[in-house]
Amino acid sequence: MCGIVGYVGPGSSVDVLLGGLKRLEYRGYDSAGVAVIDDAGRLETRKRAGKLNVLAEDLAASALHDGHTGIGHTRWATHGGPTDENAHPHLGDDGKLALIHNGIIENFSELKQEVLDAGGVFTSETDTEVAALLVGAAFRECGDLTEALRRVVARLEGAFTLLVLHQDVPGVVVGARRNSPLVIGLGDGENFLGSDVAAFVEHTRYALEIGQDQIVTIRPDSVEVIDFAGVPVTPNAFEVAWDASAAEKGGWPSFMKKEISEEPEAVAKTLLGRSHDGAVTLPELDSLHDVLGEINRVVVIACGTAAYAGMLGKYAIEAWARIPVDVELSHEFRYRDPVLDGRTLVVSVSQSGETMDTLMAVKYAAQHGARTLSICNTQGSTIPRESDAVLYTHAGPEVAVASTKAFVAQVTALYLLGLHLAQRRGTLDGAHVAAQLTELQNLPDKLDQVVESASSRIAELAHWMSDTQSVLFLGRHVGYPVALEGALKLKELAYIHAEGFAAGELKHGPIALIEPGQIVFVIVPSPRDPSSLHPKVVSNIQEIRARGARVIAIAEIGDVAVVPFADEVIRIPFAAPLFEPLLAVVPLHIFGMELAMAKGLDVDQPRNLAKSVTVE
Repeated sequence: MCGIVGYVGPGSSVDVLLGGLKRLEYRGYDSAGVAVIDDAGRLETRKRAGKLNVLAEDLAASALHDGHTGIGHTRWATHGGPTDENAHPHLGDDGKLALIHNGIIENFSELKQEVLDAGGVFTSETDTEVAALLVGAAFRECGDLTEALRRVVARLEGAFTLLVLHQDVPGVVVGARRNSPLVIGLGDGENFLGSDVAAFVEHTRYALEIGQDQIVTIRPDSVEVIDFAGVPVTPNAFEVAWDASAAEKGGWPSFMKKEISEEPEAVAKTLLGRSHDGAVTLPELDSLHDVLGEINRVVVIACGTAAYAGMLGKYAIEAWARIPVDVELSHEFRYRDPVLDGRTLVVSVSQSGETMDTLMAVKYAAQHGARTLSICNTQGSTIPRESDAVLYTHAGPEVAVASTKAFVAQVTALYLLGLHLAQRRGTLDGAHVAAQLTELQNLPDKLDQVVESASSRIAELAHWMSDTQSVLFLGRHVGYPVALEGALKLKELAYIHAEGFAAGELKHGPIALIEPGQIVFVIVPSPRDPSSLHPKVVSNIQEIRARGARVIAIAEIGDVAVVPFADEVIRIPFAAPLFEPLLAVVPLHIFGMELAMAKGLDVDQPRNLAKSVTVE
């Protein structure tokens, strides 16, 4: 989950590294550090526990000599606490080599003992320092930095991206990746490495993918890629679809507030160019055309917010394509020996495309004969490259750790997939597909209305609830995943107890949690819903109100039946049942943010969390 950046070129390495780390800090913010080779050929490092600004202040006050070759790191702690000593970079070869690392080296204990037996000395508690000392020793033997790294990575087990430089070879940074993200940025007389394209998008939008078990060597005027066996590789090129300004706050008080405001745009961008004459057009799935007509089961694999998006996708795909859908947590999926075959479509959902649990589940599915499709927001990431096909959401960078606009974009992509399957399988006629598409295409305007109308009142509610220690969320049918998502946002942002329940489960146990003053959000289905769920949910509200709960209802404009039984009603525009959740979730995103702000918490960088979970 750490952020890494590497640079070689004519510019100031410190400026490039700090700029890249600033845009990567969402990946980890326990500590940060840089290593540069100055113009005199000396390797210098600075690293500090705490957020990036602590390092930046230290650098501003230090006498570090800048240069044109450097690597930088922002850390989410795994082995060893967030201390100055455990911060990266770590050194080898008597301080002449510096190395940074994202991931976990699973066999570090055995390797560490080997280094200790050879007289090595450790100054940190990390697994990373083992790699630094081993690469340093290998460099002393062979005198070639790329070869030294190649020798060491062949011995490492686990997930890792490593970047290394050595003062004897200025103008060179070498990187290696296994099950952990790394991309190349191509500049004019300069080149970059990064955990994702945000590391270098300020300088170039031209990038190369690095595949599994590959090593890259960058110089100002060249890029060379080999595999772990030393065989040359030609990487795939791509152009980043957004510029650096998309990853900046742009005057907003937080990235999260900015990204909630972008939820309408995220849906619109996911829909853009994917329909024609009332039909869904997804050329990205052409390679699966024959498969999609034969599949008899869909399995959605995801974690956290993406899993709740998958639950909504299940409702839509089953309703439209009439094919059974299971939604599984990625980290549980491959450990229970699931039944898979060539007629199973496994759909992975990951904003970053680097979620380790999901990546390993995708590989497992492919190894067992299933066909794989990725829904992802990040170009050049690993999960799409490991999948048979990919639907990119094109939502733009999401920097705040707690996901908001990615959720609505993922749901939109899953709904497009559901309609595409319905067309391919003939389970919906053209008129019905066109009607559902129209509903989807109307959502951005309706989302704008929700953001505009709900924000100020929810901020007021959050202010008077700032000392609340527990909030419950209830929903039925498609409202249930929304309840789960609302609860997750409060856990992530406000650090309070929050739970989401299917409203029908209330009488089967959870109603015991209701006591006077308990705050309960209820997602109320439309009274125009022919399934008759509306009166059932109103009945649930009456049951908890009778026991002293304070009810905040998310309800359709014009729903008067709920008014006598709710303490507060947040209104959303009318939408057909399957599309209501994309509107109902926005007030919950706003509430989670506003309650955290009322408590004086950092909504962009919640404690203990990182944006991309790249370790198991």
